[in-house]
Amino acid sequence: MSEKKKTDIRARLGLRPVINVSGTMTALGASIAVPEAIEAAMAILPQWVEINDLHRKASAVIAKATGGEAGFVTASASAAITLAIAGAMTGADLAKVEQLPDATGMKDEVVILMGHMTGYGAAIEQAVRLAGAKVIPIGNVTDAREYQLAGKINERTAAALYVVSHHVVHYGQLPLAEFARVCHEKGVPVIADLASECDLKGFIAEGADIAIYSAHKFLGGLTAGIVAGRKDLVRATFLQNSGIGRGMKVGKEAIASTMAALQAWERRDHDAVRRKERGYLDLWVERFSGMPGVRADIIPDPTGNPIDRLKLSVDPERAGTTAWDLADALAAGDPPVIIRDHELELGFFEMDPCNLHPGEEAIVADRVAAELEAARARNDKETRSPADRRRGRFDRLLQWPD
Repeated sequence: MSEKKKTDIRARLGLRPVINVSGTMTALGASIAVPEAIEAAMAILPQWVEINDLHRKASAVIAKATGGEAGFVTASASAAITLAIAGAMTGADLAKVEQLPDATGMKDEVVILMGHMTGYGAAIEQAVRLAGAKVIPIGNVTDAREYQLAGKINERTAAALYVVSHHVVHYGQLPLAEFARVCHEKGVPVIADLASECDLKGFIAEGADIAIYSAHKFLGGLTAGIVAGRKDLVRATFLQNSGIGRGMKVGKEAIASTMAALQAWERRDHDAVRRKERGYLDLWVERFSGMPGVRADIIPDPTGNPIDRLKLSVDPERAGTTAWDLADALAAGDPPVIIRDHELELGFFEMDPCNLHPGEEAIVADRVAAELEAARARNDKETRSPADRRRGRFDRLLQWPD
């Protein structure tokens, strides 16, 4: 065994040493934690602390980083959605905090654009229901209007949920500023799910009363969710730790690492990071250009994050394989390369350069080129439908842990 494999915990645990060009995906471990976050977690783990005082210190760091009045750290962005909605329902009333998820006597409706009712490993409406609230969809999947939003807000409305994600519909939706204006005119707070977003200040400036981020995605912290925004709403969210939030509590190491990751983000040379990632993309375009049956294009992030990705389109007739089969071959090979697979049935996949260790960009290029050459030699294109392929993934999930 090589020295590298001896020191790689994945080898010791019997795990595959995957290369991630998919993105900051929970299923792949979310991100590479930054050294500052690791150091903070290691430093605080052996120590006793007063957790609520640590939360208070974290609140100040979050407020500075986001422009919010206060901040709170919980188990994940999904947990943050549930707890922020619960906070909008209970306010600072501890009796109501203890009553949830029984919402009797409380405002219990949450409005959300139909085009934002997405999933991220679980349906977002389930995060709403966990608080004891009801989901009230607005508009149609591809079209939402101000009057539709205004018409669904009533005396039962506790909050409005707005989602910014590559998974949601990106046309025909109300912009956040308009969404927030309508809600605020009706006295309804806006909670923005921004789990994978880089912009830590813009959404609060546009009208979000609560902004929710993942600490463990672009920030590179340990697994946690960040709640930022209006002090009264953040306080009400924090108070859920005495109720339904008890099962979503976060440890001292995650709080400390979140603080460190936020501070490191503010110091990071983001332009240098982007130049490095652009170099990876240029390498891939150069390597794949001219290969039969594939087209490599550099495309921007759909939500406006300052990152680009490679879109690799596959023509089965000329490439001798499909996008889906190529993705499967990359994942099954040595080393496994996991691509961004949301739209495989459309004949393409994406490759994200943001989560690579040095040298892995060249390994990825070699793996893709080798699989394409092997596919052309075999020319045995699969004909299974996307539905069959996805069913296979669910079947494997249902067989866990076998």
